[in-house]
Amino acid sequence: MPRRTATAALTAAALLLAAGCSSGDGDPGTAGKSTGPSRGAPSSGSSASSTAPHKAPSAAPAKGSVRVAATLTTGLDSPWGVAVLPGGDLLVASRDTGKIVKVDAESGKKTELGSVPGVAADGEGGLLGLAVSSTFGADHMVYAYFTTVSDNRIARMVYNDKRDPGDQLGAPDTVFRGIPKGHIHNGGRIAFGPDKMLYAGTGETGDGEQAQDEDALGGKILRMTPDGEPVHGNPSADSVVYSAGHRNVQGLAWDAEDRLWASEFGQDTWDELNLIRPGGNYGWPDAEGKSGGDSSFVRPVEQWRTADASPSGIAYAKGSVWMAGLRGERLWRIPLRGTKPVAKPQAFLTGKYGRLRTVVPTGDGGLWLVTSETDKRGTPEKGDDRILRLKIT
Repeated sequence: MPRRTATAALTAAALLLAAGCSSGDGDPGTAGKSTGPSRGAPSSGSSASSTAPHKAPSAAPAKGSVRVAATLTTGLDSPWGVAVLPGGDLLVASRDTGKIVKVDAESGKKTELGSVPGVAADGEGGLLGLAVSSTFGADHMVYAYFTTVSDNRIARMVYNDKRDPGDQLGAPDTVFRGIPKGHIHNGGRIAFGPDKMLYAGTGETGDGEQAQDEDALGGKILRMTPDGEPVHGNPSADSVVYSAGHRNVQGLAWDAEDRLWASEFGQDTWDELNLIRPGGNYGWPDAEGKSGGDSSFVRPVEQWRTADASPSGIAYAKGSVWMAGLRGERLWRIPLRGTKPVAKPQAFLTGKYGRLRTVVPTGDGGLWLVTSETDKRGTPEKGDDRILRLKIT
């Protein structure tokens, strides 16, 4: 039975309209300025991170099922980014407090690691995405995307679990700065790809023209080395910009063939799931959803009415992309054959746990699902926010 009352739903809708964006959920710096894809960039291109030939795609079943196998933990404060440690435990970022906690994947026990200094939580900004280094076994590095008083930036910290709780994070080393910040649309998802490079989804801070500005870092997907430098093979050799024309990217995931997928908030009409092509231009603010704008814009693979989605995190598991919805308060499954959906998206858990922020593979074929009721846009109930373990078939 849905947990929302009609009054709460109407209140949430009013807040969304006031915010002027479907998320329900500055001042651009000069460092890291780059040249990226231009308006109307070709929509064809190689796969996101691998030039190796792909195997013949197998199709996911048209229908699947999801059930909540367990509640791992409760009482989280404004959870946002989640990173999985090599042993399976979870690191969880608190957007509003700037703290990072470790959650034991078996017991659900929470251990505070420390806080990220310099976080300025305002609106949709704060401590956002987390990622563990692709060479974590050697360097023990944790990466964080966060909002400061002047910009959004990415820093890395050494994680030392031998130190006392609350003091297990080393001093941050900023690897990339100058991503524009705003009260809304800060993007924030980061992840290491199969190529061991660091990817980041950014937002256009409510200024749609940034998404088409080749010198702006807002409204883009960025690809950089672990040290924050442009990667050989990027669309422009001296630029970290990988794709452009985005409104607010909060979900990044790779499929079994190393293709990059991203979720995107629409404005008033369509939210999107996009297959990301290097140098691709995804059309915002000239196009929203599958129609409109220049014919050379890359069209989304799937689209949703904003009331049904407002997508944040995504994950790939068992042949499908899984997408967590904030305003839509549901988990979407998009079954794929290669790059094409084999059936209409399926919705699960609609209204049962409120706003859904992040979804992460468990490593054994299931999913971790993180709720987002304490982010000042939800209606928290006892136990919020929580991490659920999902069994999928």
